[in-house]
Amino acid sequence: MLNSLFSNPIEFVIWVAALLVAITIHEFSHALAADRLGDPTPRVQGRLTLNPLAHLDPLGTLMLLLVRFGWGKPVEFDPYNLQNPRRDAAIISFAGPASNLILATALSVVLRLISANQVSPDFGLFSILLPFVYLNVVLAVFNLIPIHPLDGGKILVGLLPQDTSVVWDRFLRRYGIVILLLLVFPLFGGVPLVSQFLGPTINLILSFLLPFPRLI
Repeated sequence: MLNSLFSNPIEFVIWVAALLVAITIHEFSHALAADRLGDPTPRVQGRLTLNPLAHLDPLGTLMLLLVRFGWGKPVEFDPYNLQNPRRDAAIISFAGPASNLILATALSVVLRLISANQVSPDFGLFSILLPFVYLNVVLAVFNLIPIHPLDGGKILVGLLPQDTSVVWDRFLRRYGIVILLLLVFPLFGGVPLVSQFLGPTINLILSFLLPFPRLI
């Protein structure tokens, strides 16, 4: 992404804006879900806002620009404030990816309305909206990988039976970050494993959302 800063600065600005929106709606949705489930922690910490500055992690943002792998500032919540900590933690975790998919779907409806009026896919609005759809889908699917510290890990723990979830949670907390690093960083100069696993899923979702297959 960063290499387009000088070659195509307008494209760079659009992708950065799409990235900010995707991260902001993702983290805000975590905060909103926690607040609705009875935990005021995100509100007290100033996370119940759509201001991107409240949700950006400086190092995570820089990593996104440099190597296309990074993170936002995690939303903290206190499980002792939740009526059903395991279930509610899973709901809070799922809220982030769900919001990204909802936003991507809403934007795809706009694209389809434009295409229904026989507007060329080269029309400027397509170029603006496509990164927003793409990044929201990618962020949602990536975060649903069932390992810690991703949302999918907490969702999985919340869905498993009590005894199994304790064992799996302990395993993920110990080895999750190692597994994640092995997935996202290319080994021996090859393609990251995460791309091979998630690529088909992302392309399938985009094929349903986008009005023109060649836009993927």
